[in-house]
Formats: sequence, structure tokens, C-alpha cells
Amino acid sequence: MKLAEALILRADHKKRLELLRERLSRVVKVQEGDLPAEDPADLLGEVDRTVTELTGLIRRINRTNMAVQLDDGRSIADAIADRDDLKLRHSILTGLIQNATIRQDRFTKSEVRFQTTIDVAALQRRADDLAQAYRELDTKIQAANWLFDLSE
Repeated sequence: MKLAEALILRADHKKRLELLRERLSRVVKVQEGDLPAEDPADLLGEVDRTVTELTGLIRRINRTNMAVQLDDGRSIADAIADRDDLKLRHSILTGLIQNATIRQDRFTKSEVRFQTTIDVAALQRRADDLAQAYRELDTKIQAANWLFDLSE
């Protein structure tokens, strides 16, 4: 199985667990004398099996991410951390840019006037560079996910 397939399977398991959680919440209480639509014990058994499979899958994904190296010498795990770093920095800058560029319309001369304390254009260029670096790194990671087999 390719790493990308395992990642898809991991997402499926997480969705399955969320659905099981919802189904369990619907059957844990019924009106006195009624029977639940599904047996909670069966659902809990399915939760246990799914969590066990998910945990094993996550372990294998993590081992693969640590073992596989990208063409630049970084492990996939390190590249993911770097990608998360780029995303966080980009998010902070775009929020800052948004706050700095919101217009404060004045209706009278006595109202407070605001001015920007940062170079918005320079920050926008930096944010654009971070976004491009993120896309390029994400592409490398996604490509590696389809190239390498999942570790045992």
C-alpha cells in the first residue's frame, strides 16, 4: 500500500469514528420500555476495532514519514513540520495585513483617525512568498506520498 493510500484510509477511519460517535449518542438513552435502534455494545465493539486499526495505521504512517527522505534530504516528517511552519507564518501575516488595510471611515473631523504602522505591500510580498513555498513543499510531500510504500 502506498503512503497516500494509507493517508486516505486514515481519514476514512476518522470519519467512521465520528459517525459511530453520533450513532452511539442516539442509542444510549431510549424511552422506558423501548429498545434502541442499534445495540450500543455492538457499536462500541466496532469503535474498538476501528480505533485499533487507526492506531496501527498511524504508527505505520509515522514510521514511513520518519524513514522516507525527500530529494532535498529532509524526512517527510520534517517536511510536514516545515510546511506547517509556513502555513502558520502565512496565516499570521495575512491576518496582520487584513487588520492593517481595513478602512476606518470618518464622518466628522473630530473622529479618531487611524494610520497603518507597517509596510503592507512588503508584508504582502512576504506572505505571497510563504504561500508559494508552502505550495511547492506540499507538492513534494504529496508526490512522495504516492511514490513510497507504507512501512510495516
